[in-house]
Amino acid sequence: MMPCQTSGELEQLVEEARKYSKQGKVADYIPELGKVNPDELSIAIHYPDGRCLSAGDIDTKITLQSISKVVSLALVLMEQGSRYVFERVGMEPTGDPFNSIAKLEIMAPAKPLNPMINAGALVVTHMIKGESVEGRFNRLLSFIQELADDPSIGYSEKIARSELETADLNRSLGYFLKQHQIITENVETLLDLYTKADQKEPCIKQRRHEMLLNQTIDDQSNSQQDINQTPEN
Repeated sequence: MMPCQTSGELEQLVEEARKYSKQGKVADYIPELGKVNPDELSIAIHYPDGRCLSAGDIDTKITLQSISKVVSLALVLMEQGSRYVFERVGMEPTGDPFNSIAKLEIMAPAKPLNPMINAGALVVTHMIKGESVEGRFNRLLSFIQELADDPSIGYSEKIARSELETADLNRSLGYFLKQHQIITENVETLLDLYTKADQKEPCIKQRRHEMLLNQTIDDQSNSQQDINQTPEN
């Protein structure tokens, strides 16, 4: 199959895919997300040489949701170092749903198995430096703006509030982690920061979103190489 070379070809593929996307449903585990227009669909292809092709509803704002876990991890690895981070969260798969508490109950110490499940992401968020939720969130937001080369990126306050108001399962994870001293800060403070981090919102065409992911993946790869090269003491 030949790769798409023009936005026109991508537009044709997006329109073809729209009839299949109608078979799905928008996420509604956060009530505000359930209000998203289910007909919106877009794609962006970002090449290493800087070229980008995009099609569909590319001007529509989207929130990062769990993709933000990758960015938060990259930030704390840069600030805290891999040894500090992975003493507090593991690097192993769980085989359980991303929001499960099961493995925490049988692990000793009760540290999350990896940073991409919700319990692990809460621990990573706990490691973001700063004196307040606002200061720590602005630190993370500035990092994303720098990666995407886009100072206009903000966050959706409406969706963040909706998530915070319905985050009972994440609250239970937070209190479990605090009980076992994996985290030490106020759980509601941590959840406030965590929900804001999920709702960061690229404000221009998805090609910036794609560039953000590519840059972050490169940073993560370099961090993993550093981990593998670190001698055991």
